Amino acid sequence: MTDIRGLGYLRIQTTDIARWRELVVDGLGMAVGNGPESDGLYLRIDERRARLIVLPGDTDKALAVGWEVRDQFALQRVRETVEKAGIQVELLSEAEATYRDAEQVIAFDDPAGTRVEVFFGPVLDHSPIVTPFGGRFHTGEEGLGHVVLPVANFDAEYAFYTEVLGFLPRGAVRLGGLSAPPPVRRVRFLGVNRRHHSLALCPAPPGAAPGLVHLMLEVDTLDAVGQALDRVRTLGFSISSTLGRHTNDKMVSFYVRAPGGWDLEFGTEGMLVDETFYTAEEITADSYWGHDWSESEPLAAFSPQPSKS
Repeated sequence: MTDIRGLGYLRIQTTDIARWRELVVDGLGMAVGNGPESDGLYLRIDERRARLIVLPGDTDKALAVGWEVRDQFALQRVRETVEKAGIQVELLSEAEATYRDAEQVIAFDDPAGTRVEVFFGPVLDHSPIVTPFGGRFHTGEEGLGHVVLPVANFDAEYAFYTEVLGFLPRGAVRLGGLSAPPPVRRVRFLGVNRRHHSLALCPAPPGAAPGLVHLMLEVDTLDAVGQALDRVRTLGFSISSTLGRHTNDKMVSFYVRAPGGWDLEFGTEGMLVDETFYTAEEITADSYWGHDWSESEPLAAFSPQPSKS
């Protein structure tokens, strides 16, 4: 069983922080928190000071995916396990950990080049959280939500998260359907708590910089999802996928395109897994209904990369 308890935070860099603020604050209703970078955007949805950190830069990329463990002993076990796998692990300084609102943090690159930060002792903000539209986000024991990473060297990445970090397989979907010719490629879903998946790995061509397919945020009511969908449409954001219900995690959600070329999934009613009875399954349809992707623009992770001169 893994020492990882949940997705703690996501830190990204963007070339358009003003548009990001429109999306996540004015559209999806996250509260503005605070942090060390005066020009950064720190998004709060619970007692954590920031769950999503958006920093300005000259490119759009994922800076770090933060995974939480219980305590210093769990952190040490993760460090030793990753080092035994031949991956260099950096123990961040006290100042660097403070920057990340944690007591202690280790950092390393996964086989696909995504920066991973594992931490314990998150700093809490006990002031009342006031979201712009009164929405309540589902975090707690299930963590921030889930991230989907684009992966070129799929086998190495999947082995790392399952065999080294101990993520639990929570099923897959075959790309191209059951009639797809070999070699079969699958999106694989991985869990660390009762949330169906906190991580998914999606086969993708090599990218220029660490990227994302999407980040999922969950709220408490279907009305909150529908109202957010209306708001992001009014704000002029591209809807990648219409409202629908997924077959694997039962989430009712829509997808909206974020600046930088990846999506935010915004949903409700996600299932909670009981490991006593759960077995990993392969779904044959992404959704029971809805989730029409026909108007979606190409994701940055699957777009041709500029040739190097």
